[in-house]
Amino acid sequence: MSKQYTGESMHFLKKLHNRVTVPDSNVNLQLNSWNVALGDKLSGSLVLSAKEDFDCTEIRCEIECVETANVIRYQYDPTLKRSLPREVTESAVLFASKPTLNGPTHFSNGENRSFPVNIPLPAASRISYQGIDRRVVWTIKGVIAVDDRPDITTPTAEFQVIPPPQVVAGQQVVVKEVVHEVVKIPCRYCQTLFDQLETSCPNCGAKRTI
Repeated sequence: MSKQYTGESMHFLKKLHNRVTVPDSNVNLQLNSWNVALGDKLSGSLVLSAKEDFDCTEIRCEIECVETANVIRYQYDPTLKRSLPREVTESAVLFASKPTLNGPTHFSNGENRSFPVNIPLPAASRISYQGIDRRVVWTIKGVIAVDDRPDITTPTAEFQVIPPPQVVAGQQVVVKEVVHEVVKIPCRYCQTLFDQLETSCPNCGAKRTI
């Protein structure tokens, strides 16, 4: 086997290895506070320590606010030939953003770099919440995007979004969200679940008996 052929093989194996291997580095997302009010800025820094030479195309954060709720949906039962209420879990993305912290950057082996994080949260969004049948969760992670190689990412971390403070007569007042739990009961005749405050079943019209 010639030296040229061996060199080409090593180059090919290195390229193949890089395609499936994250650049060797340590990356850490450090926030000044893990409790942020709506309308305020999420601040901190994304810190990276490189253990090899590599180039990245973008440095960013990825933020999501996801609401997960247990809801009643009617599903057709072919055996009974009618729709029956079923409790299912549904999720919706209420907010998503990928703010850029820095553009294309070269990292050298042994280099330590810190990138400031200053991300405004929308004032009209939702605060964090966890209840019996509904959750609103905010998460963030740092991403070092690398062409032709897997991206370097921090673990996805949850942070708490709280109500914004309000100023009344020169004093700062924190407004809290009041959430009322809705209790559902089954209809005695058709077993449809409905709000216990209702006086009759919305499906068959029977009067509430419990």
